[in-house]
Amino acid sequence: MKKILSTTVLAASMTMAGCATSVPVGGLFTDIQLPVAATANAQGSKVGTAKCQSILALIAQGDCSIEAAKADGNITSVTHIDWKANNILGIIGNYELTVHGN
Repeated sequence: MKKILSTTVLAASMTMAGCATSVPVGGLFTDIQLPVAATANAQGSKVGTAKCQSILALIAQGDCSIEAAKADGNITSVTHIDWKANNILGIIGNYELTVHGN
């Protein structure tokens, strides 16, 4: 019985650990903000956002493109871009791209 329990715990740990990623990802909960890009343009006064959502990692909807965020903020010259991710147990994921510029 002890061997079965040890094997189960080891297998679960390996499965939940996943692979190394370029962004921090929590297996149970993720709530992060990361920079995406920056330009040499002067600091901008406008902000635009684009949002999308994932449900059960089976359905994804929305437009998280830079062009959608630029249109939302009426931006023609981008200064920097940030990205926010919020995911709970892989069930519901909300993602937001924020573009700053003029």
